[in-house]
Amino acid sequence: MYVLCVRQVKNPPNPYLKYSSEFIGEPPETKLEVFEETNTKSMISKSWTSDMGSRFIVNCYRGCIHACTYCFARQYHEYLGYGAGTDFETKIVAKINAPEVLRNELKRTKQKIPYLEFSFATDPYLPLEVNYKLTQRCLEVCYEFRMPVAIITKSPLITRDLDLLKKLNATVLFSIPFLTTEKSNPFEPFTPIPDARFRAMKKLSDTGIRTGIGIAPVIPGYNDSDIPLLLEKARKSGATKAFMSLIHIDTPSIEEYFIQKIEEKIPTKKSRILNHIKREKSGTLQHQSFNERNQGKTEQWEMARNLFDLHFKRLGFESFSRKEKVEKKRVLPVQQKLF
Repeated sequence: MYVLCVRQVKNPPNPYLKYSSEFIGEPPETKLEVFEETNTKSMISKSWTSDMGSRFIVNCYRGCIHACTYCFARQYHEYLGYGAGTDFETKIVAKINAPEVLRNELKRTKQKIPYLEFSFATDPYLPLEVNYKLTQRCLEVCYEFRMPVAIITKSPLITRDLDLLKKLNATVLFSIPFLTTEKSNPFEPFTPIPDARFRAMKKLSDTGIRTGIGIAPVIPGYNDSDIPLLLEKARKSGATKAFMSLIHIDTPSIEEYFIQKIEEKIPTKKSRILNHIKREKSGTLQHQSFNERNQGKTEQWEMARNLFDLHFKRLGFESFSRKEKVEKKRVLPVQQKLF
Protein backbone atom coordinates (compact mmCIF):
# COMPACT_ATOMS: atom_id res chain seq x y z
CA MET A 1 0.00 0.00 0.00
CA TYR A 2 1.35 3.44 -0.99
CA VAL A 3 0.79 6.40 1.35
CA LEU A 4 1.08 10.09 0.45
CA CYS A 5 -0.17 13.08 2.45
CA VAL A 6 -2.04 15.58 0.32
CA ARG A 7 -4.93 17.55 1.91
CA GLN A 8 -7.62 17.48 4.59
CA VAL A 9 -10.36 14.86 4.75
CA LYS A 10 -13.76 16.14 3.58
CA ASN A 11 -16.65 13.82 2.84
CA PRO A 12 -20.41 14.41 2.72
CA PRO A 13 -22.37 11.92 4.88
CA ASN A 14 -22.71 8.55 3.16
CA PRO A 15 -26.47 7.86 2.68
CA TYR A 16 -25.83 4.10 2.69
CA LEU A 17 -24.33 4.09 6.20
CA LYS A 18 -26.46 4.14 9.33
CA TYR A 19 -24.13 6.50 11.18
CA SER A 20 -21.94 9.43 10.14
CA SER A 21 -19.17 11.23 12.01
CA GLU A 22 -17.69 14.71 12.18
CA PHE A 23 -14.21 15.80 13.20
CA ILE A 24 -13.74 17.97 16.28
CA GLY A 25 -11.38 20.72 15.24
CA GLU A 26 -9.27 20.49 12.09
CA PRO A 27 -9.83 17.36 9.94
CA PRO A 28 -6.73 15.17 9.49
CA GLU A 29 -4.69 15.16 6.30
CA THR A 30 -5.74 12.66 3.69
CA LYS A 31 -3.46 9.84 2.67
CA LEU A 32 -3.39 8.18 -0.68
CA GLU A 33 -4.27 4.56 -0.04
CA VAL A 34 -4.30 1.83 -2.66
CA PHE A 35 -6.34 -1.28 -1.97
CA GLU A 36 -5.77 -4.37 -4.09
CA GLU A 37 -9.00 -6.17 -4.95
CA THR A 38 -8.38 -9.83 -5.66
CA ASN A 39 -11.92 -11.25 -5.85
CA THR A 40 -13.25 -9.37 -8.88
CA LYS A 41 -15.85 -11.59 -10.52
CA SER A 42 -16.62 -9.59 -13.67
CA MET A 43 -14.86 -6.86 -15.65
CA ILE A 44 -17.48 -6.07 -18.28
CA SER A 45 -20.44 -4.01 -17.12
CA LYS A 46 -23.36 -3.27 -19.42
CA SER A 47 -25.48 -0.14 -19.45
CA TRP A 48 -28.11 1.24 -21.77
CA THR A 49 -29.47 4.71 -22.39
CA SER A 50 -31.80 6.07 -25.05
CA ASP A 51 -29.16 8.44 -26.43
CA MET A 52 -26.16 6.10 -26.25
CA GLY A 53 -27.65 2.65 -26.76
CA SER A 54 -25.94 -0.39 -25.22
CA ARG A 55 -22.49 0.12 -23.76
CA PHE A 56 -19.99 -2.48 -22.59
CA ILE A 57 -17.55 -0.94 -20.15
CA VAL A 58 -14.29 -1.96 -18.46
CA ASN A 59 -13.04 -0.29 -15.26
CA CYS A 60 -9.73 -1.45 -13.85
CA TYR A 61 -9.82 0.91 -10.86
CA ARG A 62 -12.34 2.34 -8.41
CA GLY A 63 -11.89 5.96 -7.32
CA CYS A 64 -9.90 8.58 -9.18
CA ILE A 65 -6.87 10.64 -8.18
CA HIS A 66 -7.78 13.35 -10.70
CA ALA A 67 -10.39 14.59 -8.20
CA CYS A 68 -12.76 16.26 -10.68
CA THR A 69 -15.33 17.92 -8.43
CA TYR A 70 -18.23 17.26 -10.82
CA CYS A 71 -17.54 13.53 -11.36
CA PHE A 72 -20.73 11.45 -11.32
CA ALA A 73 -18.72 8.34 -10.35
CA ARG A 74 -18.21 9.68 -6.81
CA GLN A 75 -21.50 8.03 -5.84
CA TYR A 76 -20.09 4.57 -6.59
CA HIS A 77 -17.51 4.98 -3.84
CA GLU A 78 -20.35 5.30 -1.36
CA TYR A 79 -21.45 1.78 -2.27
CA LEU A 80 -18.11 0.57 -0.88
CA GLY A 81 -18.67 2.34 2.44
CA TYR A 82 -16.38 5.28 1.59
CA GLY A 83 -17.23 8.94 1.08
CA ALA A 84 -17.94 10.80 -2.15
CA GLY A 85 -15.45 13.55 -1.26
CA THR A 86 -11.76 13.08 -0.60
CA ASP A 87 -12.26 9.33 -0.08
CA PHE A 88 -13.08 9.02 -3.79
CA GLU A 89 -9.83 10.85 -4.60
CA THR A 90 -7.48 9.09 -2.18
CA LYS A 91 -8.85 5.59 -1.49
CA ILE A 92 -8.20 3.85 -4.79
CA VAL A 93 -9.10 0.23 -5.48
CA ALA A 94 -7.00 -1.63 -8.06
CA LYS A 95 -8.57 -4.76 -9.53
CA ILE A 96 -5.32 -6.66 -9.81
CA ASN A 97 -6.86 -9.74 -11.46
CA ALA A 98 -8.63 -7.63 -14.10
CA PRO A 99 -6.78 -9.04 -17.17
CA GLU A 100 -7.46 -12.66 -16.22
CA VAL A 101 -11.12 -11.99 -15.46
CA LEU A 102 -11.55 -10.08 -18.74
CA ARG A 103 -9.97 -12.90 -20.72
CA ASN A 104 -12.34 -15.45 -19.22
CA GLU A 105 -15.35 -13.22 -19.92
CA LEU A 106 -14.40 -12.62 -23.55
CA LYS A 107 -14.09 -16.36 -24.10
CA ARG A 108 -17.80 -16.62 -23.24
CA THR A 109 -19.24 -13.35 -24.54
CA LYS A 110 -17.00 -11.98 -27.31
CA GLN A 111 -19.53 -12.62 -30.08
CA LYS A 112 -22.19 -10.57 -28.26
CA ILE A 113 -20.06 -7.45 -27.73
CA PRO A 114 -19.46 -4.98 -30.59
CA TYR A 115 -16.68 -3.17 -28.72
CA LEU A 116 -15.48 -2.24 -25.22
CA GLU A 117 -15.14 1.18 -23.63
CA PHE A 118 -12.32 2.10 -21.25
CA SER A 119 -13.49 3.51 -18.86
CA PHE A 120 -16.61 4.77 -17.13
CA ALA A 121 -16.22 5.24 -13.39
CA THR A 122 -12.55 6.23 -13.32
CA ASP A 123 -9.80 7.28 -15.71
CA PRO A 124 -8.07 4.20 -17.20
CA TYR A 125 -4.73 6.01 -17.11
CA LEU A 126 -4.44 7.12 -13.50
CA PRO A 127 -0.86 7.65 -12.29
CA LEU A 128 -1.10 4.22 -10.61
CA GLU A 129 -1.32 2.68 -14.07
CA VAL A 130 2.40 3.36 -14.48
CA ASN A 131 3.11 0.53 -12.04
CA TYR A 132 0.02 -1.67 -12.14
CA LYS A 133 -0.39 -1.69 -15.94
CA LEU A 134 -3.92 -3.08 -15.58
CA THR A 135 -5.34 -1.04 -18.46
CA GLN A 136 -2.38 -1.97 -20.66
CA ARG A 137 -2.76 -5.67 -19.89
CA CYS A 138 -6.52 -5.55 -20.48
CA LEU A 139 -5.91 -3.87 -23.85
CA GLU A 140 -3.50 -6.70 -24.67
CA VAL A 141 -6.30 -9.14 -23.90
CA CYS A 142 -8.58 -7.19 -26.24
CA TYR A 143 -5.97 -7.46 -29.00
CA GLU A 144 -5.69 -11.17 -28.36
CA PHE A 145 -9.44 -11.45 -29.02
CA ARG A 146 -9.42 -8.78 -31.77
CA MET A 147 -11.94 -6.82 -29.71
CA PRO A 148 -12.39 -3.18 -30.87
CA VAL A 149 -12.00 -0.58 -28.13
CA ALA A 150 -12.78 3.08 -27.48
CA ILE A 151 -10.98 4.96 -24.72
CA ILE A 152 -11.74 8.22 -22.95
CA THR A 153 -9.10 9.77 -20.73
CA LYS A 154 -7.62 12.95 -19.33
CA SER A 155 -4.11 11.54 -19.12
CA PRO A 156 -1.09 11.82 -21.45
CA LEU A 157 0.06 8.49 -19.99
CA ILE A 158 -1.97 6.88 -22.76
CA THR A 159 0.89 7.65 -25.15
CA ARG A 160 2.86 4.86 -23.43
CA ASP A 161 0.57 2.35 -25.19
CA LEU A 162 0.80 3.98 -28.61
CA ASP A 163 1.92 0.83 -30.46
CA LEU A 164 -0.75 -1.28 -28.80
CA LEU A 165 -3.46 1.27 -29.64
CA LYS A 166 -2.39 1.23 -33.28
CA LYS A 167 -2.64 -2.55 -33.41
CA LEU A 168 -6.10 -2.35 -31.85
CA ASN A 169 -7.21 0.35 -34.30
CA ALA A 170 -8.55 2.10 -31.21
CA THR A 171 -10.47 5.37 -30.97
CA VAL A 172 -9.18 7.67 -28.21
CA LEU A 173 -11.20 10.58 -26.86
CA PHE A 174 -9.62 13.17 -24.60
CA SER A 175 -11.85 14.89 -22.08
CA ILE A 176 -10.87 18.57 -22.27
CA PRO A 177 -13.69 20.83 -21.08
CA PHE A 178 -11.56 23.84 -20.14
CA LEU A 179 -9.24 25.85 -22.37
CA THR A 180 -6.77 27.05 -19.74
CA THR A 181 -5.18 25.74 -16.56
CA GLU A 182 -6.66 28.69 -14.68
CA LYS A 183 -10.18 27.62 -15.65
CA SER A 184 -9.50 23.93 -15.16
CA ASN A 185 -7.95 24.03 -11.67
CA PRO A 186 -11.09 24.80 -9.62
CA PHE A 187 -12.89 21.75 -11.06
CA GLU A 188 -10.03 19.40 -12.06
CA PRO A 189 -7.34 20.06 -9.43
CA PHE A 190 -5.15 17.02 -10.05
CA THR A 191 -5.63 16.33 -13.75
CA PRO A 192 -2.91 16.99 -16.32
CA ILE A 193 -3.18 20.52 -17.66
CA PRO A 194 -5.20 21.05 -20.88
CA ASP A 195 -2.12 21.71 -23.01
CA ALA A 196 -0.60 18.38 -21.95
CA ARG A 197 -3.76 16.60 -23.08
CA PHE A 198 -3.69 18.38 -26.44
CA ARG A 199 -0.04 17.39 -26.91
CA ALA A 200 -0.91 13.76 -26.21
CA MET A 201 -3.80 14.00 -28.67
CA LYS A 202 -1.45 15.27 -31.38
CA LYS A 203 1.10 12.54 -30.69
CA LEU A 204 -1.53 9.84 -31.14
CA SER A 205 -3.08 11.54 -34.17
CA ASP A 206 0.29 11.87 -35.89
CA THR A 207 0.68 8.08 -35.80
CA GLY A 208 -2.72 7.48 -37.39
CA ILE A 209 -4.79 6.75 -34.30
CA ARG A 210 -8.33 8.17 -34.41
CA THR A 211 -8.73 10.82 -31.74
CA GLY A 212 -11.45 13.15 -30.55
CA ILE A 213 -12.37 15.68 -27.90
CA GLY A 214 -15.07 15.52 -25.27
CA ILE A 215 -16.11 18.97 -24.05
CA ALA A 216 -17.69 17.60 -20.92
CA PRO A 217 -18.95 19.02 -18.77
CA VAL A 218 -20.12 22.31 -20.17
CA ILE A 219 -20.83 24.64 -17.25
CA PRO A 220 -23.09 27.44 -18.54
CA GLY A 221 -21.67 30.88 -17.88
CA TYR A 222 -18.20 29.47 -17.18
CA ASN A 223 -16.71 27.49 -20.06
CA ASP A 224 -19.38 27.56 -22.80
CA SER A 225 -17.61 30.48 -24.46
CA ASP A 226 -14.49 28.29 -24.84
CA ILE A 227 -16.23 25.83 -27.17
CA PRO A 228 -14.98 27.31 -30.49
CA LEU A 229 -11.34 27.53 -29.36
CA LEU A 230 -11.42 24.04 -27.83
CA LEU A 231 -12.70 22.60 -31.11
CA GLU A 232 -10.12 24.54 -33.12
CA LYS A 233 -7.27 23.42 -30.90
CA ALA A 234 -8.44 19.82 -31.04
CA ARG A 235 -8.70 19.93 -34.85
CA LYS A 236 -5.16 21.30 -35.08
CA SER A 237 -4.07 18.43 -32.84
CA GLY A 238 -5.52 15.92 -35.30
CA ALA A 239 -8.89 15.17 -33.69
CA THR A 240 -11.64 14.06 -36.05
CA LYS A 241 -14.44 13.40 -33.55
CA ALA A 242 -16.09 15.62 -30.96
CA PHE A 243 -18.97 15.69 -28.52
CA MET A 244 -20.18 17.91 -25.69
CA SER A 245 -22.45 17.42 -22.69
CA LEU A 246 -24.05 19.57 -20.04
CA ILE A 247 -22.86 19.26 -16.44
CA HIS A 248 -24.98 16.83 -14.48
CA ILE A 249 -24.92 16.36 -10.71
CA ASP A 250 -26.39 13.01 -9.77
CA THR A 251 -26.71 12.88 -5.98
CA PRO A 252 -26.98 15.13 -2.90
CA SER A 253 -23.47 14.04 -1.82
CA ILE A 254 -21.93 15.15 -5.10
CA GLU A 255 -23.89 18.39 -4.97
CA GLU A 256 -22.63 19.17 -1.46
CA TYR A 257 -19.00 18.49 -2.36
CA PHE A 258 -19.25 20.39 -5.65
CA ILE A 259 -20.54 23.49 -3.84
CA GLN A 260 -17.85 23.17 -1.14
CA LYS A 261 -15.09 23.20 -3.73
CA ILE A 262 -16.50 26.20 -5.60
CA GLU A 263 -16.61 28.10 -2.30
CA GLU A 264 -12.97 27.19 -1.66
CA LYS A 265 -11.56 27.86 -5.13
CA ILE A 266 -13.67 30.57 -6.78
CA PRO A 267 -16.03 32.02 -4.13
CA THR A 268 -16.71 35.20 -6.11
CA LYS A 269 -18.12 33.13 -8.99
CA LYS A 270 -20.13 30.70 -6.85
CA SER A 271 -23.55 32.37 -7.15
CA ARG A 272 -23.19 32.98 -10.88
CA ILE A 273 -22.19 29.36 -11.64
CA LEU A 274 -24.81 27.73 -9.42
CA ASN A 275 -27.60 29.97 -10.67
CA HIS A 276 -26.73 29.21 -14.29
CA ILE A 277 -26.87 25.48 -13.59
CA LYS A 278 -30.15 25.78 -11.69
CA ARG A 279 -31.76 27.60 -14.59
CA GLU A 280 -30.92 24.66 -16.83
CA LYS A 281 -32.21 22.11 -14.29
CA SER A 282 -35.62 23.58 -13.40
CA GLY A 283 -34.39 25.35 -10.28
CA THR A 284 -32.18 22.62 -8.81
CA LEU A 285 -28.59 21.50 -9.32
CA GLN A 286 -29.56 17.87 -9.81
CA HIS A 287 -31.39 16.65 -12.90
CA GLN A 288 -34.95 15.44 -12.42
CA SER A 289 -34.55 12.21 -14.42
CA PHE A 290 -31.85 10.27 -16.23
CA ASN A 291 -33.16 11.40 -19.61
CA GLU A 292 -32.71 15.05 -18.59
CA ARG A 293 -29.02 14.72 -17.73
CA ASN A 294 -27.87 16.37 -20.95
CA GLN A 295 -30.86 18.64 -21.55
CA GLY A 296 -30.80 22.31 -20.69
CA LYS A 297 -33.91 24.48 -20.34
CA THR A 298 -32.77 27.95 -21.39
CA GLU A 299 -31.77 29.81 -24.51
CA GLN A 300 -28.22 29.99 -23.18
CA TRP A 301 -27.85 26.20 -23.43
CA GLU A 302 -29.44 26.25 -26.87
CA MET A 303 -26.90 28.89 -27.91
CA ALA A 304 -24.08 26.72 -26.59
CA ARG A 305 -25.38 23.76 -28.60
CA ASN A 306 -25.68 25.92 -31.73
CA LEU A 307 -22.17 27.27 -31.15
CA PHE A 308 -20.84 23.73 -30.93
CA ASP A 309 -22.74 22.61 -34.04
CA LEU A 310 -21.56 25.63 -36.05
CA HIS A 311 -17.86 25.10 -35.37
CA PHE A 312 -18.20 21.31 -35.47
CA LYS A 313 -19.39 21.56 -39.07
CA ARG A 314 -17.01 24.38 -39.99
CA LEU A 315 -14.00 22.39 -38.85
CA GLY A 316 -15.13 19.13 -40.43
CA PHE A 317 -15.57 16.99 -37.32
CA GLU A 318 -17.30 13.62 -37.33
CA SER A 319 -19.87 12.88 -34.65
CA PHE A 320 -19.08 10.25 -32.07
CA SER A 321 -22.02 7.96 -31.59
CA ARG A 322 -21.88 4.87 -29.47
CA LYS A 323 -24.63 3.46 -31.65
CA GLU A 324 -22.44 3.54 -34.73
CA LYS A 325 -21.16 0.26 -36.02
CA VAL A 326 -17.55 -0.56 -35.32
CA GLU A 327 -15.87 -2.21 -38.24
CA LYS A 328 -14.34 -5.54 -37.32
CA LYS A 329 -11.84 -7.49 -39.32
CA ARG A 330 -12.78 -11.10 -39.84
CA VAL A 331 -10.53 -13.14 -37.58
CA LEU A 332 -10.56 -16.66 -36.24
CA PRO A 333 -11.92 -16.99 -32.71
CA VAL A 334 -9.60 -18.00 -29.91
CA GLN A 335 -11.15 -21.48 -29.94
CA GLN A 336 -12.79 -22.60 -33.14
CA LYS A 337 -15.93 -24.72 -33.25
CA LEU A 338 -15.32 -28.43 -33.48
CA PHE A 339 -18.42 -29.13 -35.57
